[in-house]
Amino acid sequence: MAGLSWIEIIYWVFTIIGGTLFILRTLLMFIGDGFSDDALDAALDASGNELSGNHSADGDASFKLLSLQGLTAFFMMFGLVGLSLLRTSLPTAVSVIGGTAAGLITFWVLSLIFSQMKRLQSEGTIQIQNTVGSEGSVYLTIPPHSTGQVQIVAQGSLKIFDATSKSKNALPTGEKIRVTAVDGNMLVVEKIK
Repeated sequence: MAGLSWIEIIYWVFTIIGGTLFILRTLLMFIGDGFSDDALDAALDASGNELSGNHSADGDASFKLLSLQGLTAFFMMFGLVGLSLLRTSLPTAVSVIGGTAAGLITFWVLSLIFSQMKRLQSEGTIQIQNTVGSEGSVYLTIPPHSTGQVQIVAQGSLKIFDATSKSKNALPTGEKIRVTAVDGNMLVVEKIK
């Protein structure tokens, strides 16, 4: 550190700390450890020896405006660009402005990337009411006035549901059916004629 000016030391500190934390957080996010800013807040709010927080492995691609990910990216780029501009013999003020601009641009680009990733997420909850009118096949025989199971494509994926029929005849495995109604968590089906 000998021979470095105070502004170079500041740039190096921002670069090393920001870069290390940014890379670490990015790797942890993509391997799905579920360590989000909310979990960090929960851990920091704990008192005494309690370090509890809800750690979920959902891999949420959320990006809040002042997230740790955004701040570390800002610090990393501020340090790198500021140091680079300073080394080209530009005045200190220009290097600070350039570093700040680079950090803000990186922050903005990251927010765009993460907002697009967020749009790719799907809740995955099947709305059973959406199956009315769908066609499928009997998976387990449905005896008269009793229950069996059917296979239906619901919201883009093949699912098996409990089902009943108002038919006086059994619906055997493999029979083509149509969903006519939903009764609680059970489908009401009829044979396709």
